[in-house]
Amino acid sequence: MTENTETKPPIVLVHGLWLTPRAWEHWIERYAGRGHQVSAPAWPGMEIEVEALRKNPDVMNGLGITEVVDFYEKIVREQARPPIIIGHSLGGLITQILLGRGLGAAGVAIHPTPIKGVLRLPLSSLRSAFPVLSNPGNRSRTVALSARQFHYAFTNTLTPQESEAIYQRYHVPAPGRPLFQAATANLRRHPATSVDVHNDTRAPLLLIAGGADHTVPATLVRQTYQRYRKSRAVTDYHEFARMPHFSIGAPQWERVADHVLHWAVRYITRHPGK
Repeated sequence: MTENTETKPPIVLVHGLWLTPRAWEHWIERYAGRGHQVSAPAWPGMEIEVEALRKNPDVMNGLGITEVVDFYEKIVREQARPPIIIGHSLGGLITQILLGRGLGAAGVAIHPTPIKGVLRLPLSSLRSAFPVLSNPGNRSRTVALSARQFHYAFTNTLTPQESEAIYQRYHVPAPGRPLFQAATANLRRHPATSVDVHNDTRAPLLLIAGGADHTVPATLVRQTYQRYRKSRAVTDYHEFARMPHFSIGAPQWERVADHVLHWAVRYITRHPGK
């Protein structure tokens, strides 16, 4: 039996590049079935369905990280109570920025795009981003991945046939600007990827890595985790050994979803009001 949603913290899900809220469809059903009010807003301009975005991707041209963060800040502030914020990939970076702004009851960053200060990028990350970063003109354009590129970057633990089904269901072109912002962050004084890693009063943060991730390998997530080591706020790390980047929809996604919710609810229950 579903519990009253008023007794459970609301949840806001933040998708990343090359995906839309449709990628969260299984998580929405699972969390709603456990009594949570779940919101999974699309980035500005991406409120239409996957198929329509593929036909008209120009609505995302030039969209940047700060605009997306500001958009989600309004949504989080409109919640009846501070929500659990869960973000995947670039959505994981957005989650950390939102927590840094004093928002949320808890935050989970799943395979998050690196924050400013993470320096050592593996070759697999560069290869995953190459379809965008290889052309400076893509900064103001929207770029699609081929099925083969998507397989490498998102679903490398699956067969090509399994990956193709996911690609057809979820993939959309993505704005190039956020990747250029992330790639040049350490060369700028105040980049869009900046996070106050010394903040002692933010909500607790869980960083999740996938041991088979090509796009954001576990080494990058561990570097992010180390950036928070001087903060007195709660920061935890967990790694799923054989998960690819698309851990929110790959086989055994339920393990990730359940671990995320258990961690967040446990903290909120033990420390109400924080």
